[in-house]
Amino acid sequence: MARKKESTEKRVNVNAEIEGAGIVQDQPITATLETNYLPYAMSVIISRALPEIDGFKPSHRKLLYTMYKMGLLTGARTKSANVVGQTMRLNPHGDAAIYETMVRLARGNESLLHPYVDSKGNFGKAYSRDMAYAASRYTEVKLDPICTELFRDIDKDTVDFAPNYDNTMTEPLLLPVTFPSILVNANVGIAVSMASAICPFNLREVCETTIALLKNKEHPIAETLKGPDFPGGGLMLYDADELEKIYRTGRGSVKIRARYTFDKANNCIEVTEIPPTTTVEAIIDKLSELVKAAKVREISDVRDETDLSGLKLAIDLKRGTDPDRLMAKLYRMTPLEDTYSCNFNILVGGAPQVMGINEILEEWTAFRFECIRRRTLFDLQKKKDKLHLLKGLGLILLDIDKAIRIVRETEEEAEVVPNLMIGFGIDEVQAEYVAEIKLRYLNKEYILKRLQETEELEKAIAEMEEILKDKKRIHKIMIGELEQVAKKYGKPRRTLFVYNDDIEDEEETEEIPDYPVHLFLTGEGYFKKITPQSLRLSNVQKLKEGDAVTLHMETTNNTELLFFSDKCQVYKANASEFEDTKASVMGDYIPAKLGFDEGEKLTAMVTTKDYGETVLFFYQNGKAGKVPLKSYETKTRRKKLANAYSDKSPLVAVFAISEDREFLLTASSQRKLLFHSAMINAKAARDTQGVAVFTLKKGHFLESVVPFEEEMLVNPYRYRTKTLPSAGMKPREEDLGEQLSLI
Repeated sequence: MARKKESTEKRVNVNAEIEGAGIVQDQPITATLETNYLPYAMSVIISRALPEIDGFKPSHRKLLYTMYKMGLLTGARTKSANVVGQTMRLNPHGDAAIYETMVRLARGNESLLHPYVDSKGNFGKAYSRDMAYAASRYTEVKLDPICTELFRDIDKDTVDFAPNYDNTMTEPLLLPVTFPSILVNANVGIAVSMASAICPFNLREVCETTIALLKNKEHPIAETLKGPDFPGGGLMLYDADELEKIYRTGRGSVKIRARYTFDKANNCIEVTEIPPTTTVEAIIDKLSELVKAAKVREISDVRDETDLSGLKLAIDLKRGTDPDRLMAKLYRMTPLEDTYSCNFNILVGGAPQVMGINEILEEWTAFRFECIRRRTLFDLQKKKDKLHLLKGLGLILLDIDKAIRIVRETEEEAEVVPNLMIGFGIDEVQAEYVAEIKLRYLNKEYILKRLQETEELEKAIAEMEEILKDKKRIHKIMIGELEQVAKKYGKPRRTLFVYNDDIEDEEETEEIPDYPVHLFLTGEGYFKKITPQSLRLSNVQKLKEGDAVTLHMETTNNTELLFFSDKCQVYKANASEFEDTKASVMGDYIPAKLGFDEGEKLTAMVTTKDYGETVLFFYQNGKAGKVPLKSYETKTRRKKLANAYSDKSPLVAVFAISEDREFLLTASSQRKLLFHSAMINAKAARDTQGVAVFTLKKGHFLESVVPFEEEMLVNPYRYRTKTLPSAGMKPREEDLGEQLSLI
């Protein structure tokens, strides 16, 4: 107990010594965020997630620089674990994070258009979610030859260096890349409240664009930079306006679709290239889901046949399936077509900026200009130092005997350099250089070579000084380096273009199962689609009280339906959009199904396969309008058309005919008229008022119109007219069809 009490007292005394310990103070949330969260957010933005103008994040740069210092640019491969361990001297993170960075940079992972790490072993695949990479102790790496362009002249003061986290060594703040690597390899990062997504472009196109801009600032970028080029290939839907937006603002999106071939022998689609934003497993999962939901019926099996030769996704088809039409459908419904969103957010001078292509290349050009200028200054100083030494040597060589006598007569070694300085009027550096020359070099040949080298150095120094004075000379050096890189490392495009004009019809076309159906429409606006098999089982129609079937026709499931309303509007649909039903159900209420306006009622329905028919409209005022059904066809899938017919008089009947025929018109006065549709001409305007056909007496109106059949009238010639308009004839009892007897 005594010991416990003593411990408690000791703890109390400690707390008493800490000022403010145990006191809870209120603090505004803004102050908490500013002092605690803001430093973390800035660290993530500046030191972790966003790339800089050299194209690298700090984690990439630390790894590659470590490999460079390990001699892996020209040497043999070493175990990845060795590189990971060495990188920890610059990158204070766990080995897993460092190795994951290496995996993405490796050739074996296929994430980059131009990999920076030459790898051996299993590094997984960017296009596979489940293919895991091997542990670092099993794989081997070295730097890819293109890394020569990342580290060229790095030891000539081309970039700034800073101490590492424990101040035991230095590391470059940027790499002196000789080409715009920021645009060549994809770079994606998520910081705090901002992100970056830079799509890759073809190396040769990027170099050509940079050269063109150096020569002419007004150069149109789209002429040389055709579009993104992804390491996985694929087909890009070319949209010139969207690309121009990306090039100008640094934001936008491109659509990438998979590339496939059809194996006719095995009735199988083989997908060999997929969008960079998806994986093989994600595509298979989506295909399986669609097949199970019966939304895609043409597929019998899906297999992942990826092997050492590359990606391959096999889709077995059912007999009779059109592979191109199926793929057009799958592009719309699966990740086989996906969108890559661009956000060119780059750190410039320690601050994030979203820039277009022109601005990025301007920043890179300025950065590379400074690298070349600093390299030239470094070389210039080295040559000046050497020239200084050779000039001192030149003075000595004028009187070698004197130099030998001074050295020989000097009693102490420490006095040799001062005595030479006094004897020849040279500085300490020159005297030190002379004192170190071996006796074997004191010959005529050596003297002549040194004098010749002095002349060459003077010319080189003059050349370098001219370069530093002339901005165009530095640009010329930059252009030469870009041309060499494009020639040495340039590759053909992997991502090809598909133009929208080539795929518009394909995208809008959807395979609709076609089979015989019966269509029923009632006076109240209820619609049914019934298969012949179902109709044979039961043909007793369930209807709303007081309702009746006004239209019954036989057609197929792939039939266009046009529903005309009393508000002079037409609503379009396809029979396939309606579920197959039975006679024992009420059916679909068309105004609700197609979204009619409030109070709008259904007047008539017309069916067509190819919009090749002609529509006849009959109005209460005795006029008839004739309009080609093509006038209702649209290139886009518009579901609603206004001004479908004239509103000058109420509509009595609508008929779609493929060829002209006779119609029997009946007025409210019971006068009848046989009218042939060929007597009026068709007009393209949907809302045409029509032509006067039936002359009606005051107070009367056209009551009904039906297609004429011979058995309807005993003496049909009485009611036919050769001129329009016509008043028709009053029917006689013997003329009416109901007077006919079968006896």
